[in-house]
Amino acid sequence: MRRNRAATRPTIPDPRNQSRVVSKFMSNLMRDGKKSTAERVVYDAFDKIEEVTGRRAIDVFDAAVRNVTPVIEVKPRRVGGATYQVPVDIRSERRQALALRWLLESSRRRGGRSMSEKLAAELLDAANNAGNAIRRKEETHRMAEANRAFVHYRW
Repeated sequence: MRRNRAATRPTIPDPRNQSRVVSKFMSNLMRDGKKSTAERVVYDAFDKIEEVTGRRAIDVFDAAVRNVTPVIEVKPRRVGGATYQVPVDIRSERRQALALRWLLESSRRRGGRSMSEKLAAELLDAANNAGNAIRRKEETHRMAEANRAFVHYRW
């Protein structure tokens, strides 16, 4: 039997936009407990986005997260000695976590420059349905679509 689930603690909204999602994003970005550095990187990226687009950065960020958020994924399921990739719907918390993680990973992988510039570029790409994070989502959806035949193994 598995143990109890950990209690989810409430997320404190970020100071500038009063957004819980931005706050979570900063926490994911943070390395070695350096919250202020993560905050500076995110807000610098937001300033660059506003400079380039003329739109509110929080709107661009929300659009990017919405575009990257996956709806379905595949999970391996063993049935009679064979392992099938079974498509399953994703819980809302996991959807958001995956979207934020993919945005950060693809930002970090971008070439050169400062992290805030890479992050701004990735957020702009994601808001315009382009970039690596979007590709990752589409790949996940394609995989689920290809394995739709095994949907009856869902548990």
